[in-house]
Amino acid sequence: MCKMELLAQQAADAARKLRSISPECRAGALKLMGDKLISCKAELLKANAADIAGAGDISPAFKKRLTVDEKVFDYMVKRLQEAAALPDPVGAVLEERTMPSGLQVRKVAVPIGVLAMIYEARPNVTTDAAAVAIKSGNAVILKGGSEALRTNLVLAEAMRSAAREAGLPENAIQIVNSTDRSAVADLLKQDKYIDLIIPRGGKSLIKAISEGTRIPVLKHYDGICHLYVASDADAEMAAALVANSKCQNVAVCNALETLLVDRSTPQSTIDKIVEALKENNVEIRGCAEFCSRIPGAILATDDDWDTEYLSGTLSIRMVDGIYEAMEHIASHGSGHTDGIITTSEELSSTFIANVDSASVLVNASTRLSGGGDYGMGAVVGISTDRLHARGPVGPAELCTYKWVAVGNGQLRK
Repeated sequence: MCKMELLAQQAADAARKLRSISPECRAGALKLMGDKLISCKAELLKANAADIAGAGDISPAFKKRLTVDEKVFDYMVKRLQEAAALPDPVGAVLEERTMPSGLQVRKVAVPIGVLAMIYEARPNVTTDAAAVAIKSGNAVILKGGSEALRTNLVLAEAMRSAAREAGLPENAIQIVNSTDRSAVADLLKQDKYIDLIIPRGGKSLIKAISEGTRIPVLKHYDGICHLYVASDADAEMAAALVANSKCQNVAVCNALETLLVDRSTPQSTIDKIVEALKENNVEIRGCAEFCSRIPGAILATDDDWDTEYLSGTLSIRMVDGIYEAMEHIASHGSGHTDGIITTSEELSSTFIANVDSASVLVNASTRLSGGGDYGMGAVVGISTDRLHARGPVGPAELCTYKWVAVGNGQLRK
């Protein structure tokens, strides 16, 4: 038996044991995990410093993702505490009815079983994944990027210790401590034990995992997010929303990548938007019409409309009304997050009804399309799939269901 098979088998055993663990016990474990992180903070920061030093010559963006500073540490502890306080999704009755025969039928939420989380540099994914898995009654196998191995090992041991003390099966949380690429390949073969794989990282990682396994994969693909500025949009609001959507954090999946501006929008509104972007040092790539209205804008190429920049670059296109805007989103969007800025309820309703994305926003920043701002607490990603979950994936989204029928001797006629 290879190491990954043993890990998966242990996770399956832990998942079965978790079925009999009370919601209060799981919530207590999550609270204790937050306490354990606080108690090992110095060790964690030391391990993270060693990971950063060992990573060598890395880009500033990669270093930021890898670093556990005070803000990231507080975030990890807070997410564990928030997950503990969330309503427990396991056992929720999703539907129920009594048939004419007297048969009582219920559709009940249950854990998926064993999750494998494969992700890149961000150490906070380690705690988020454990929080969401335990809250939803699932066992989880964590495989983070090799660059963060020391950090992730400290995090995993703290959470496993808390699980033991709280009465959970220790192997409800396991981490792959190997940097060997073959470990992932072996993990992808464990379809007998693993029920769902959740990859978090670049498109190439997700594609490789999806093509290399028979286990269902919950994909978190591109975030080519759009905002459409209708001609009646409030100028101050539009400038603030565009700047926040693009600039609050350029390197995340719900950052704005393409702005669509109605051709009838007043020039004064466009100027306010451009001014807000220039104040944040955004490189603007516009269509020919936009470039004719804004000197200094770089002429966009066809590839720009299909690019997730994850940087301080924004493509801007002028469109002839809401239907052309929606057609552009349908052709070039990734189904992640798209929004409209307007004062018209009719335009808002049209946009909501016709834009088929996981999150559709009206007069709000695209940066709000996530678990925390949707009241979900910790999430393991934002799914652009249609099945099994779509949008932010929290504890409720990591449950499936079973049918329970209770009778008193009913027979099929």
